[in-house]
Amino acid sequence: MRPFWRACALASALLALVGAPAFAERADQREDPALRAALAEAVAEAESFEHRFDAEVWLMDMAQRLRPRMPDREDRLRLLRLVHAEAKRADVPPELVLAVIEVESGFERFAISSAGARGLMQVMPFWLDELGRPEDNLFDIATNLRYGCTILAHYLDVADGQWYPALARYNGSFGQAWYPDRVFAALEARWYAQ
Repeated sequence: MRPFWRACALASALLALVGAPAFAERADQREDPALRAALAEAVAEAESFEHRFDAEVWLMDMAQRLRPRMPDREDRLRLLRLVHAEAKRADVPPELVLAVIEVESGFERFAISSAGARGLMQVMPFWLDELGRPEDNLFDIATNLRYGCTILAHYLDVADGQWYPALARYNGSFGQAWYPDRVFAALEARWYAQ
């Protein structure tokens, strides 16, 4: 387990001890059979989880947190399955990937930055030419997550497992703390693992 992930677990435990607000379970979501069916399908397709129960818990928890930003249930569950799979493939915490997406694009699949970065994780299109894959579509969710998680994991390796410099490199603001601070604020406010 990377040091950051251990620190997140400790921070979550401390927040629980001091009475951090829990995400309220809404009655209309609890008894929604369509949500249950969609979740069951998502869990069946979620191959990146070690156990089915882990998939159910994580997907239900994160789907409820993502609901205000992404109202369509199927879209939410598809995105969360892909985030989890790509994050696990790249060995980065899926909750951190969700925080990066929030900061980078606000979960806008077709977001384009002033610098030309594209998609959920705001991947620069020069990567397509660098890899000799100009046909790849950075607005495709799976493609964008594959590129973004891989880039994030690379910068984490370059930074010897230190998240602040890795996130700053990811954003192109190396040496500055404003971007990592925003990502960690989003992680703490909405995406930390319970």
